[in-house]
Order: sequence, then C-alpha cells, then structure tokens
Amino acid sequence: MSRLKNKVVLISGASAGIGLAAAEAFAAEGCRLVLGARRLEKLHAVASAISAAHPAEVKAVSLDVTEEQSCDAFVSEALQAFGQVDVLVNNAGLARGTDTVMNQSSDDVREMFETNVFGLLTLTRKVLKPMLAADSGHIINLGSVAGHLAYEGGSAYCATKHSERVISEVLRLELLGKNIRVSSIDPGLVETEFSTVRFRGDGEKAKNVYAGMTPLTAADIAECIVFAASRPPHVDIDTLVVRPLDQAGTKVFRRP
Repeated sequence: MSRLKNKVVLISGASAGIGLAAAEAFAAEGCRLVLGARRLEKLHAVASAISAAHPAEVKAVSLDVTEEQSCDAFVSEALQAFGQVDVLVNNAGLARGTDTVMNQSSDDVREMFETNVFGLLTLTRKVLKPMLAADSGHIINLGSVAGHLAYEGGSAYCATKHSERVISEVLRLELLGKNIRVSSIDPGLVETEFSTVRFRGDGEKAKNVYAGMTPLTAADIAECIVFAASRPPHVDIDTLVVRPLDQAGTKVFRRP
C-alpha cells in the first residue's frame, strides 16, 4: 500500500502544467486532493477528469495566491472537507518577459514577486497552523534551476526563485524538531505553458525555447514531487535539482 494513501494534498496552480500532473500523480497514489487555481472552469474540468480516472476524492477551489483572503478560504475549505492538511505543493508561479533590468516593466516584476514569493509565503503560513497543531505535514515548494544561477533577461524571475530556495532553507531551520518536512523541487527546462505565459501568448517564441532539444515534461517533475512526498517520515528530500540531459547550467545542447 502506498504511504500516501488517504493523505490530504493541497496543490496551487493545479489547472495546468506541473500542478495538473502532480494532481494526477497523487490521485494515482490514493490521495485526497484540494486543487486551487484562478481559472476555475478549467480547474473543475481537471478535477472531473481526475475523479473519472482514479477513485480519488477531489475538490476544486478558486485560489489566487496573491490574495490573502483567497488563501484563507482555500485552506479553510480543505479543512472543512477533510479535517487535515498533510501535503502542500506550492506550485503557483510564473515568469513574465525576458527584458533586461534597464528595460523591464515594474508591473512584470511586481507580478512575479507577488505570485512567486509573497503568494508562496502567504499560503505556507495558512497551512502551517494546522500542520503545527497536528505536528505533521510536508511543504513542497516548486523552485527552479533559476534559484541556483542567473541569466540575462531573468533578473526578477531568478530573484524570486532564489527567494524560494532561501525560504525553503529557513523553513527547515525554523521547523527543526517538528514532524514537518520541507522540500524544494527545482526543475530546469520543462515544456508546459510556462514559456507561453512568459512570452504573453506568443506560441512561436515559446516553441523556440525547446527547439532542437528534449525538455522535461510536467509528468517528470510530478514524479519527483511524489517521490519526495512518499519517503519514510524521517527522510526529507531537502533540495532536488532536475535538468533534462540536454541542459547543463545555463547551457543547452541543441540538435540541428
């Protein structure tokens, strides 16, 4: 039997990409899911599809991590439905643009920090209260290789992911002695909606990011997330950096 069976898993940004793949992977393990995203219609479709494919209890809840009241309502609905929170997957996040520091938009910078940093912190605070009361839980943050290095045109995004990495490290220190694990899963190039969002819907630019190489898939990262969550209680996967074979540091090997 899976160690995760009947665990209550909350996932932000679950309507697409890694969040959706993680929801499917946890459902396959017999978990009970609370899925959050801003695109509620799409989220309901995801929840219905997962429920049809797996004997899993799935609840879809509107969630905007940049709004504290939305985070409160999300966690409250999870507790009302299932009475506990075992795993939080802080997946909601984005990159916007590739402008230099000189040319970047203040709105783009603010959007990335409000989602990737402030949103992560807010939702984490909301789940820590029930986790601490139960002295049990696991917070899994979606980082990036951008949290370990820097590249031109990525100043704000890299800064937000460096922040995520430090937040995860601080949480481990602050929760030492408690039965609450903290993991950071840090992917390299993953082909999802990420680049489409970054380039504001320009499909050609998004496609070029992965041209000539084999990127990771959302399912690859979901497998890593579930691996971290399914270790024995005394094992904490602290940081897991995952790159495609065609990527090393900031370099990408591309075939003609």
